[in-house]
Amino acid sequence: MRWRGLCLALAAVVWSPRAAGLQSGRVPTVGRLGSRPWSGGVSPLGAGAGLGEPICEYHEVAVRTSLPGPPRQEVTVEDLTPVLRELLEASGLQQGWVNVISRHTTTAVTINEWESRLVADVRRWLLDLAPPDDRSAVGQHGKGVAYAHNDIDQRPDSEDERQRCLENGWDITDEAELERWRAQEPINAHSHLLSMLLGSSETIPVAGGAMVLGQWQSVMLVDLDGPRDRTVGIQVMGFR
Repeated sequence: MRWRGLCLALAAVVWSPRAAGLQSGRVPTVGRLGSRPWSGGVSPLGAGAGLGEPICEYHEVAVRTSLPGPPRQEVTVEDLTPVLRELLEASGLQQGWVNVISRHTTTAVTINEWESRLVADVRRWLLDLAPPDDRSAVGQHGKGVAYAHNDIDQRPDSEDERQRCLENGWDITDEAELERWRAQEPINAHSHLLSMLLGSSETIPVAGGAMVLGQWQSVMLVDLDGPRDRTVGIQVMGFR
């Protein structure tokens, strides 16, 4: 009920003629929105568009890595577009938007062309932009790259980090447990930095039941500390 109330409130604000900048009683007709034809002759922003039932749904989706082997600070790219289309079809969303957010601090979500050779270019460019630590699995020993975050033997060195460790099940007050925590921490400061640059979410308009994407655009999850199985959050919102 809370989501339904939010959707109805948004409908009143977003889809009203006043919010759309339209004069009362004067709704323009359009034949096409971009390259996608509309079934009717009335703009979906108008009061007469016949918008359906409000919908707000959130899903968490596991994304399996396509690259074998253990995590080693590798850059991998997974195409989320087929998953998003499947969720949209199941939800019945016709007009609205879909938001995709990464659930990790070393992954990113972006929109671009998914093409294998371009993915290789992206990997090379990102690792040049934020070179891995010499101590990383993908670092170049002797290059002199070092990040403070990767000084694992000195962490946790703040009360905030100590508290986060405890909240996530690591009893670092025990010396043996502290060493186990340090042993599993990856050398991945460059992965965090690249995630901040690329961004963790994207919002895509939905019109006529389909995402409004360009001919060569795909929604992609970029894993900057892979290969790992990851999780993304997907919210569809609008009208059936």
